[in-house]
Amino acid sequence: MRLNFMNRSDELRRLKKAFSGKEGSFCCLYGRRRCGKSRLLQECLPEEKSVYYVADESEAALQRNLLARQITGQLRNFDQVAYPDWNSLLERWFNEAQKGSVLALDEFPYLAAVSPELPSVLQKFADRLPLKGAHMAICGSSQRMMQGLVLDSNAPLYGRAKEIIHVKPLGAGWISEALKLSVASEALAAFAVWGGVPRYWELAAEYASTWDAVKELVLEPSGVLHDEPWRLLLDDLRDAVQPASILSLIGQGCHRISEIAGRLGKPATSLSRPLQRLIDLGFIRREYPFGLNEKNTKRTVYRISDPFFLFWSQYVQPNRSRLDSGEAVRVQQEIRRESGRHIGQIWEELVRLAVPRLEIGGRSWSTAGRWWGTGLDGADMECDVVAESVDQKVLLVGEVKMDIDLRKAERLMAELESKARRLPHVGRYEKILPVIFSCSKTQTQRHVSLTDVLSVLK
Repeated sequence: MRLNFMNRSDELRRLKKAFSGKEGSFCCLYGRRRCGKSRLLQECLPEEKSVYYVADESEAALQRNLLARQITGQLRNFDQVAYPDWNSLLERWFNEAQKGSVLALDEFPYLAAVSPELPSVLQKFADRLPLKGAHMAICGSSQRMMQGLVLDSNAPLYGRAKEIIHVKPLGAGWISEALKLSVASEALAAFAVWGGVPRYWELAAEYASTWDAVKELVLEPSGVLHDEPWRLLLDDLRDAVQPASILSLIGQGCHRISEIAGRLGKPATSLSRPLQRLIDLGFIRREYPFGLNEKNTKRTVYRISDPFFLFWSQYVQPNRSRLDSGEAVRVQQEIRRESGRHIGQIWEELVRLAVPRLEIGGRSWSTAGRWWGTGLDGADMECDVVAESVDQKVLLVGEVKMDIDLRKAERLMAELESKARRLPHVGRYEKILPVIFSCSKTQTQRHVSLTDVLSVLK
């Protein structure tokens, strides 16, 4: 099943504008695998004047031969010549291409790996494209390599791209439409497994339920997503063993660098670089209490950002031996029984993402975070959601629940306000706004529902 093309209007507009411009352009698309880069690129290509080529891991000479065949669809007999190098092939395309033509090279990192000189060759043509009125685009899943090609100031292609588009996973608000889920709680449960990766949604849509899809796609050793995190890590890292171990430990509850180092038997200082690399790739995030900054390393924790990675680390990695022994059904049943904890973690994070996009209590809000530590009364405490109003006068303090008994809501609100008044930095605000976030449909002035949250995460 192929889902409708969702939520790429800005990217479509930018690429179509670049490809339709009178001046030629050089464009770059990158992002993790299965997020829709190739489809986005194909949607923007002018049908009559474009060449779209997907590279592979073949030798350079074979790649040139295959690309020449593709170009023959636009330029007759283009493949009747043996091109000894990339410069000769691209020079002929450049000279013979019509104005408005587009040459799109997908999975470009494969080409650059077998032909390290290719970025420098492309630089020469990228500089000449504006006068020619033709366009080039490169696209790739290796975020490390793509960023190095166009964002590194020492790279040949630095500063040449008219558009650099980072194609990211979709927001949680789109999954209801994608999987035709009319119940918000079902959408939350699905997003807690698949995250925002469109290809995962397409695969899951073939099954009667999320849990059927989990068993067949993720838990079964032959499932197409069973080893997905390994593939994603290998796209960007030469050695995926240590990063995969770090992800697994974070997913299983080791959130401080000292805990991770202790479990790996390594000094904490040796983990700074791999942790930063995982942050740069968007797989984990660094978190610190609201009101503090990242320099306060003693209270920094690390959490997995991607729902699918978190699900895999919590449930697949620890059960690999059992799954290889044919226990997928039993493991699925166990996961389903205890999945509330995992879904709750994702629900909390979605709330924090949504707060800056919601109007709550008649106000707009800045970035939301968690707070944990010692309160003004000397007791340890934790707040699920803390955010300050844009005018910096009001402090929102929220409690995130899966369900709420509305008869107890007022008591919970009073407890929440009391907790808020024990926050160390509460004195700088004129007012405290306690808010309950829950999956319940009922909405009051100080209650935000799951439906409200999903509606703004698009």
